[in-house]
Amino acid sequence: MLERAKALADSITQSKEIHIVTHIDADGIAAGAVALQSLQRQGKECSIEFIKQLDELVLERLQNENYELVWFTDLGSSISKNTPALKKIITDHHICPNGADAPFHLNPHLFNRDGAYDISGAGTAYLVAQSLDKKNVDLSSLAIVGACGDLQDRKFCKLHGTNRDILADGKKAGVLHYKTDLRYFGKETRPLHKLLQYASDPLLPGLTGREDACMSFLNTLHIRIKDGDLWRRWIDLTNSERQQITSGIAHLLLTKGFGHRLTTRLIGETYTLPQEKSGTELHDAKEFATLLNSTARYGQHDVGLHVCLGNRDEWLKKARNLLRGHRHNLVEGIQFAKEEGIEKRQYVQFFHAGTGIRDTIVGIIANMLLNEEETSNSLPLIGFAETETGEIKASARGTQLLIDKGLNLSVAMKKAAKAVGGVGGGHNIAAGATLPKGKEEEFLNLLEKEIQSQFSC
Repeated sequence: MLERAKALADSITQSKEIHIVTHIDADGIAAGAVALQSLQRQGKECSIEFIKQLDELVLERLQNENYELVWFTDLGSSISKNTPALKKIITDHHICPNGADAPFHLNPHLFNRDGAYDISGAGTAYLVAQSLDKKNVDLSSLAIVGACGDLQDRKFCKLHGTNRDILADGKKAGVLHYKTDLRYFGKETRPLHKLLQYASDPLLPGLTGREDACMSFLNTLHIRIKDGDLWRRWIDLTNSERQQITSGIAHLLLTKGFGHRLTTRLIGETYTLPQEKSGTELHDAKEFATLLNSTARYGQHDVGLHVCLGNRDEWLKKARNLLRGHRHNLVEGIQFAKEEGIEKRQYVQFFHAGTGIRDTIVGIIANMLLNEEETSNSLPLIGFAETETGEIKASARGTQLLIDKGLNLSVAMKKAAKAVGGVGGGHNIAAGATLPKGKEEEFLNLLEKEIQSQFSC
């Protein structure tokens, strides 16, 4: 992988003008920012754009714009075999087609590594940046933000594989810190009871989704939830208080029959950026990633990019406003999906939001719903939403237990989508597809057959 990264860096060195094309999620923004900063530091003439998906219209336009070199980050593996006229390099981590190995293509799957947890799109971009100049080691922090945004710590409750090499780089450079702690999201910014209210992986029986119950639980443990008029956060607690809450949660899970394996998922590695201010969204890698998602998913990619580039003040203020709107939309989206109802079939469950949920956040909502107490996690969950162009976006989410049984959503979504005239792909645990409108039922039938065959292997 490092040799391939060096080959891509050599292509960059030999080019004067480079155009970056990247994805519209947290990993994509982080990857694009890594690429852009590494090029700017080399004095290259460079530009960047963000896209939802790499289709024929985008490729035709890129060819007509006649860039000297196009750098695809966090996408591009799907075109690695069929665009010889476009001079390009690709740093991606999604499952790629057979025969996709090429000197311009860096993807962990080409080296027998799993892009769902070994390294993210931002990580592969970082390997190239490091090959360009060792001083780019500070960009390791953005690579880890991208990995966390891509949930690459989910399988092992910590980052794994090549990500650990990037972590080591960041720790040595003083831009990353990691430790063992409670894994729940929001330790920097959420009031303590809200941290528990929105807890998932594992869910907290009787607490998740119930604000009053979370407050009562903390009161039972004699944990102060306020200092004066200010809500206390996880970072405000003493070590003793943190241990007390963790023990209380573990006891709750075990007494409710959740078992030791699930209870151990309470604890894992957490990742912080020590050069950022404590108590802000930028100090915790997962919260940083969520902030980026809240910009990209609403077409405000430049806001997230500027924050990654260190341009704060005005840009951070805009990002926080978008984050508030993003959280509101997620709450409304979850409620909308619940009202529409989740329909169970033999091998999948799904909801169809129509135009009621943005197609750019339907995957996030599907993931959140799959981690709610009321939703069965014994089947993968598919969320449908209509795009602005009238097509249908399908976002699929699974669990690690389903993956262990043989589920591979990337393969299943790609095959089913192709059969109905669409496109799909992603990772084994999270994948997406774009379909012609009206093909959802046919798509689901094909998807079920493929998943059934995966489970029976």
